[in-house]
Amino acid sequence: MAELDFARIFEALPSPFMILDQNLRYVAANPAYEAVVGTPFSRLKDQKLFDLFPNEDEAGVRLRQSLERVLATGEPDTLAYINYPITEADGTVTNRYWTAVHVPLTGPDGTVQHVMQNTVDVTELVRMREAATLPYGSISAATRLIERTRETEASSAEFRRLFQQAPAFFAVLSGPSHVFTFTSDSYSKLIGGRDVIGQTVAQALPEVVEQGFIEILDKVYADGHVHAAEGARVMLGNEPHRPAKETFLDFSYNPIRDGAGNITGVFVQGMDRTEAVRAARRQRLLIDELNHRVKNTLATVQSIASQTLRSTSDFAQARRSLEARIMALSKAHTMLSDRHWHDAELGHLVCQELSAFGDEQVDYGGPALVVNAKTTVALALVLHEMAANAARHGALSVPEGNLAVSWHRDGEGQLVLEWIERNGPTPAETERQGFGSRLLRMVVTGELGGGLDLNYDPNGLRARLSIPATAYAEQEARFD
Repeated sequence: MAELDFARIFEALPSPFMILDQNLRYVAANPAYEAVVGTPFSRLKDQKLFDLFPNEDEAGVRLRQSLERVLATGEPDTLAYINYPITEADGTVTNRYWTAVHVPLTGPDGTVQHVMQNTVDVTELVRMREAATLPYGSISAATRLIERTRETEASSAEFRRLFQQAPAFFAVLSGPSHVFTFTSDSYSKLIGGRDVIGQTVAQALPEVVEQGFIEILDKVYADGHVHAAEGARVMLGNEPHRPAKETFLDFSYNPIRDGAGNITGVFVQGMDRTEAVRAARRQRLLIDELNHRVKNTLATVQSIASQTLRSTSDFAQARRSLEARIMALSKAHTMLSDRHWHDAELGHLVCQELSAFGDEQVDYGGPALVVNAKTTVALALVLHEMAANAARHGALSVPEGNLAVSWHRDGEGQLVLEWIERNGPTPAETERQGFGSRLLRMVVTGELGGGLDLNYDPNGLRARLSIPATAYAEQEARFD
């Protein structure tokens, strides 16, 4: 018996057949296929399918996904009733319907090298069905099979759409090398919109290889055990050309089995918990910060109360001074509480402490400068003490007096705050030795590790505070 010439058989087949390589380029097509597309193979050869027959609509997307799925999984795939227009030789575009079967073709090493498509033109069937001119009883068994296939595919497409748009993320990995064959929209968003269909996890997400996830997938595929994790830390490159970002996921890997019980892939599902984990982390840090600040504030209040009562014989005045100082601390705490104990803008703090005085007497300004919670509380007490002293004994105690407050960063990054009083009474000697000046030095030089220069000029107090960057630097990043 003569050996069969499969090339001649391929040419003689009455049904359209064509073969594409892994890049979806034409490598073969029989005359029946040339006839239905109206294009000779000489024009098809080595050309990409979607370059010659572009279609960005749903049908084109379905066709591309089916072909890529076959190349990735090595499993056949069928599309029923796909609407795909064809441009005739004269340039006329004809709207046609097809049923397509895609079959993998493997190379000597067993890997999928090509995909073969067999198509059936069902345009007339669709048109008759739409026109209701074809009695159901006259439809052949083959046609009814196509109808059932189409209906099944429609149901499958709806189910797939629900998975695609689900808020949780899903992905399907096929084979022992974990090839992506499906990803939901949320999964695509999670990985930065990367096109991963047809690639292995190691190829598509190289940043997870060293994090041990390939080994976990291998174990799930080999042993069939479900792997689940909550709040797992994953470094994902979800922004193009940017370093991988810390992400926290609740996820599970579930084995996929065929009808015989053999494992064919892994089903990935989960939720992005990054914001929830970061919120919990911020809350823990916030509680720690509050505990620390409350202890420091209580120690400050205790010191203020002790010094206030020790340095006066007028207990009514001492009580008023103590209440005012505690109120200054309270205002600073309220400002920080409104910002969840993050950092505060220095200008807002100065405005708050000097708001009791009119604009005609007080002038303040400086660049936008953010200070941490500790410095906010300390400066609130300092500004209150200096304002209270100016109102009792200094420039703000007389109508013609005025006050200028300014701040800036110097060349070493220090925060420099200058307080200049003019046209006020000459400072009394007792102010140099009073509790107010001792409190200022205790806070500025002691708590903040800065410098304080007090100049009791006959025209009014001049003060210069300098606070090192390490003492006032923003700390909000700690809560991210």
